[in-house]
Amino acid sequence: GGDPAEGLRLGKLALELGTPRIVPLSELDPASTVITVSAVGAPAAQEKYIHVMDYVRTVETVEEALGEPVSGLITNEMGGLASVNGLVQSAVLEIPVVDAPCNGRAHPLAAMGALGLENDPDYIAIQVARGGDPERGRRVELTVRGSLSCCNALVREASVHAGGIVAVARNPVTASYLENHAAVGAMQVAISLGRSLKEGRERGASLAEVIARELEGDIVTTGRVEAAELVTRGGFDIGSIRIEGGYEIIFWNEYMLLEQKGTRLFTFPDLIVLVDREDNRPLTSAEVKAGMEVTVIGVQKERLILGAGMRNPQLFRQVEEAIGKPMIPYVFREGRC
Repeated sequence: GGDPAEGLRLGKLALELGTPRIVPLSELDPASTVITVSAVGAPAAQEKYIHVMDYVRTVETVEEALGEPVSGLITNEMGGLASVNGLVQSAVLEIPVVDAPCNGRAHPLAAMGALGLENDPDYIAIQVARGGDPERGRRVELTVRGSLSCCNALVREASVHAGGIVAVARNPVTASYLENHAAVGAMQVAISLGRSLKEGRERGASLAEVIARELEGDIVTTGRVEAAELVTRGGFDIGSIRIEGGYEIIFWNEYMLLEQKGTRLFTFPDLIVLVDREDNRPLTSAEVKAGMEVTVIGVQKERLILGAGMRNPQLFRQVEEAIGKPMIPYVFREGRC
């Protein structure tokens, strides 16, 4: 879900720029227009660059394309950076962030945060992307309108040319559409978890234990990272992490699966969390290095608030192709759909 340090920076910056608001979905007129805001790209990219006003300008450009103002912003997912998506825009433009994220956890594919719109062949997407360092010749500003899959592909490609990441505003829908397609209430879950983590840190508690308790997850193992491999390809970070005891994690931006000696333990959209025992903080896939002592937590997807994108088996086929491991039989088996 992006770089937590960048998320913290943007969250603090939003408070300096103005007063961002988070509102429940019930506060919006059902017929009003809501758009998704996000960052798209590879968290480990070395030349990634987004100016803070890129986030703001993407929203304004979508409004220009629509010919009308938007009434609410939603984040595409809940993650290290994504959890604060929309706060800067809200502070500057005075548009509220709505507690109805596209997904209640982080995911690698834009379509997974498209609220099920990929199932509507008549939907015409509007997507705006901005990013890249002009001093490196990487500047990209893109506005596209068309089928969801084509727009998603063009924005992902734009992130590559921009040095790894772009700010994005996209996919206008009515507020009423969010009721059955978004992860309504997931922001409050994140806020509650954040408060518990803050209180736990202040009293010196293990954050792994706090996370497992709050999300009703399992502490799977604690051990040393034996190897961590990562490559950035096609706008994604992909790789594997091996932990003593025969544990292996495969990631594609986010942690996709956890196995022990070939036995599947957790499969995305189950939540897999690594906590650095030395720094007592969660680790993104891009941060894990050989030699670290980590605690591994697994949370079954039934304990999470998930959006419509997590209910489409076709989207998981792309994950299977990317990582070379089966996903669908584990995610959509009887009792888990």
